[in-house]
Parts: sequence; structure tokens; C-alpha cells
Amino acid sequence: MAFCQQVDSIYFHLYTDSLKKGQHNYINVDGKLSNGKWLPLTEKEVSFSCKEAVFTGNELIIPENFSLSSVTITATLKRNTAIKIERTIWIKQRPDPPLPAADDPSDKSFRKNRRS
Repeated sequence: MAFCQQVDSIYFHLYTDSLKKGQHNYINVDGKLSNGKWLPLTEKEVSFSCKEAVFTGNELIIPENFSLSSVTITATLKRNTAIKIERTIWIKQRPDPPLPAADDPSDKSFRKNRRS
């Protein structure tokens, strides 16, 4: 009989310090196995919940007109519901600055890359 490593604990490993409105925000959850290795988890292994927004798989959808400054999300391991984590994550309030046009000669990085 083969021995299968069990998930001892789960952790959020977010790619950003805040979530964005009007986008699908990927919520990365990793499981720490009993042998110390890490395993990325998806909605197949974890149940996600959030009172303030909606999950589709691992993606939390924050509406464009969202007015709160943060959300609280919970991830629960399906095989062992005693293993769960809850975190409050901030919502980005300021819009992203516009990106320069690819052919903008005033963009210093464009001129630098063009000389290479």
C-alpha cells in the first residue's frame, strides 16, 4: 500500500499586497505536506468563501463599484475541514497609472531598449 503525504496546514501566498476592483484576483493557497514540501491547491482541494465578494475557483471577483476597503476570505481544506485560514486583504483604492504607448519617444525605457 502506497503512503500518501497529508496536508498539515495551508497558507495564503498572494502575488500582491492588495486586490483590484473590476478584476479576477487569483488567490494562491499552498498546502504544507507532512514531509515539509509545498503543494499548490485549487478549488478541488480547498473551499473558498468571502461574504463581500464572489469566488470562481481560486479567483475572487471584486466588482468595479466595490465600496469597502478590504475583504475577509476563508480557505478550508476539503479533506479536513479543521484546517482553515482566514485573512483580511485590502482593496486597491487608487487606479493604476496609464502605461506609456509602445512608440512613445519620451519614454526613457523605450529609447534605452531601442539602442540595444
